[in-house]
Amino acid sequence: MKRIAFVFAAALLACTSMWAQQPVQQPTLTFTFQDITDPLDKFTQLLGINKANLVAGYHGANTNHGFTLTLPSTFMPENYPKSVQTQVIGINNTNSTAGFYIDTAGVTHGFVDVAGKFATVDFPGTTSNTLNSINDNLQSAGFYVDSTGNAHPYIYSENGGGLFEELVLPGTSNAQATGINNAGQIVGFYFDSNNVQHGWELSAGTFTTLDFPESTSTQALGINNKGAIVGSYTDSANLMHGFEYAGGTWTSIDDPNGVGITLVNGINDNGLIVGFYVVSAKVNTGFVGTP
Repeated sequence: MKRIAFVFAAALLACTSMWAQQPVQQPTLTFTFQDITDPLDKFTQLLGINKANLVAGYHGANTNHGFTLTLPSTFMPENYPKSVQTQVIGINNTNSTAGFYIDTAGVTHGFVDVAGKFATVDFPGTTSNTLNSINDNLQSAGFYVDSTGNAHPYIYSENGGGLFEELVLPGTSNAQATGINNAGQIVGFYFDSNNVQHGWELSAGTFTTLDFPESTSTQALGINNKGAIVGSYTDSANLMHGFEYAGGTWTSIDDPNGVGITLVNGINDNGLIVGFYVVSAKVNTGFVGTP
């Protein structure tokens, strides 16, 4: 597979910000939640969902096992061949998936699974990669980790033999790309010099910082083809909540069984969300939220 690396120049990006001092918007969405746990154990994370409501995720706190889920409860294992661990994170509307796997030597690789054919995706010259999202054009958003432990976001295009585009974002370091839609809008999060997490969006050459109002940290984790963004934030009491940001409005989201421990990781074009809440290090419960 041919791989070409180049840098998306930060100097070309316009910068805006949606900072935390904005007034909190009142929720305009309500969801009906369905909690889901893989029957094999009590640790389940639901991470992506397509317009046919096929869900990507994994189970296992100690050893990760990937799957796709046909709602309400039909799990189909999906693991990179001969891997020791797999997480299926992103899924597009033609059921192609993306994520990462760990090989027998303990190395983390990104992957795509297109029409049942797996392919390893590693940014050239790197040894630790993750893909978090895949759109219908077979573009994936992900990151690699360098020898100092810093993350670098990139876009990988499966079409055309494989093309890598590293994203150098202005004023950031240690950043991840977590979502990409069909229009090429990209979201993610980064750490600032004080080790505080901020969400971000890159759309039509404009880089925007995304911070949930009055939060202490924000992660943007997914975006659908209508431009709705989901993720998680931490409040001043150090509680974690999910969010949706759409049309200039922030909405806080909590699974009723996981208030203050909820994370929203994916959203499809019909507005259904997926995520999980963290009961403990060994117990995570996945959910689907229907608006």
